Amino acid sequence: MLTIVFNLIFYVLQLITWAVILGAVVSMLISFNVLDTRNRFVWGIADFLARVNDPLLRPIRRRLPTYNGIDFSPLVLLVLIQMVIIPLLHSLYLGLRFGAWSLWA
Repeated sequence: MLTIVFNLIFYVLQLITWAVILGAVVSMLISFNVLDTRNRFVWGIADFLARVNDPLLRPIRRRLPTYNGIDFSPLVLLVLIQMVIIPLLHSLYLGLRFGAWSLWA
C-alpha cells in the first residue's frame, strides 16, 4: 500500500513537470507568433495549461521578480520539484519502508 501511494505521488509530480514544460513552450510559441490564439484548438490548449500551471506558479511569481520581462517561475518550480521534493519524497519512502521513520511514533 505504501508503495502505491508514493508511486502515485511521484507520477503526479511527473505530470506537473510535463505540464509546466509544455506551458512554457506554448507560451513562448504564442509570444513569438508561431501559434495563433484565434485558433480554437490552440486557445483551448493554452487555456488548459494556464489553468493547471497558474495556481502552482502564482506563489513563486509573487516572490520572484521578472528580469526584463522574462518569467523564471517555471524554471524555479522545476528545480524545486526535481532537486528538493522528489529527493525528500524518496528519502521519506525509504525511511518508512525500512523502519527508520514511523507514522505513529
